Amino acid sequence: MKFNLIICTYQRRQAIERLLESVREQKLYPDEILVIDASPDDLTKKLFEDKVYPALKYHKVGKDDSGLTRQRNFGIKHSSPEMEVLCFLDDDIVLEPDYFEKLVESYIKYPRAIGIGGRIKDDIAWKKVSENNKPRFAEFQFDGYVRPLGQRNVLRKRLGLLSDKPPGVMPEFSHGFSTGFLPPSEKIYPVEFFMGGVASYKHELFSEINFSEKFIGYSLYEDLDFCLRASKIGQLYVNTAAKVAHLHDEAGRPDHYKYGRMVVENGYHVWKLKNPKPSFKAAFKFWAIHVLLLMIRFVNGFSKDKSGFNDARGRLRGLLSVLNQ
Repeated sequence: MKFNLIICTYQRRQAIERLLESVREQKLYPDEILVIDASPDDLTKKLFEDKVYPALKYHKVGKDDSGLTRQRNFGIKHSSPEMEVLCFLDDDIVLEPDYFEKLVESYIKYPRAIGIGGRIKDDIAWKKVSENNKPRFAEFQFDGYVRPLGQRNVLRKRLGLLSDKPPGVMPEFSHGFSTGFLPPSEKIYPVEFFMGGVASYKHELFSEINFSEKFIGYSLYEDLDFCLRASKIGQLYVNTAAKVAHLHDEAGRPDHYKYGRMVVENGYHVWKLKNPKPSFKAAFKFWAIHVLLLMIRFVNGFSKDKSGFNDARGRLRGLLSVLNQ
C-alpha cells in the first residue's frame, strides 16, 4: 500500500525537524513526504537545504494557500496519484517507530475504512479492570479500562450534561468524549471523528470532499468538520496501537481571546453540521455547557493563569456572535 505524509507548518522549524527525525526512524517509511510551509521567513526552508530526508518535497506557499485547511488542500492537490492513503500529522508530533506500520495494518484489516487515526499518548492513569467493575462517580470506564474523569467532566456529570456516547461519537448536544478517552488497549475502534493532527484518509475520499476553507488561519474543529462529513461517506476508525507524542509547540498559536471565540463559533458550526434540527433538550444542553465552560475559564483567571480572562472574553464574544446570526 503506497502512502504519503503531508505536514502543514508555520514558523516551527525546530518542531518539524524533531518530527521528521522520528519519521526517519520508522519501520515503514512513507513513499512521499510533502511539507507545506506558510512561514513568512525562510528558517524552515533552510532546514531542507541543510538536511536531506528521503522522498521529501518542500512547498513554500503564499497568502492564498496559507492556513491549515488551505495548506492541507494544497498538499492533497500535489500528492502523487499513486498514493492510496494520505497521512496528516501536526508539525509538533513525534512518532513511535511503528506508527505507519500500525496504520497500514489497520487498512489491511479494514479495507473499506475511509480514514484511520492514531492515538496521542498522555499521562492519564488508565487501569485495567474486570467486567464486573463499577466505576466511581469521578471515573470513566470503557472496554475494560478505567481512568479519572477530570474536574470539568465530573461537574458536567453532576449537572446531567455528560455524553452517553462512546469516545469519538458526537451526541445530539455535541460536547462528546474525544478519542483521547479511548483506552490504551491497542485495539481498533469505530468512530465518527478523530484528531486531525494524527490522521490518515483514503486518497479516493478527496474526490468527494476537501477540508473546509471556512476555517482560515489557525483552525479549531476543522478536523471535526471534515470527519463528520467523511462519516456520511464511509467508516472511520482509531487504532490505539498507532501511537504518537504531541509536544504542543506554542509558536504560531492564536491568543487566548481568539481561541475562546473559536471554541464557541466553530463549535456551533460543527454541532449544526451534525444536528441541523436538534431537539429543545439537546439545544439547552449545548448552550448550558458553553455557558458553564465560560464561567470556569473566567474563574480560572483569578488564579496564576490570567489567560482565563481573555479566554472567557472570547467565549462571550462568540456566544453573542452566534446568537445574533
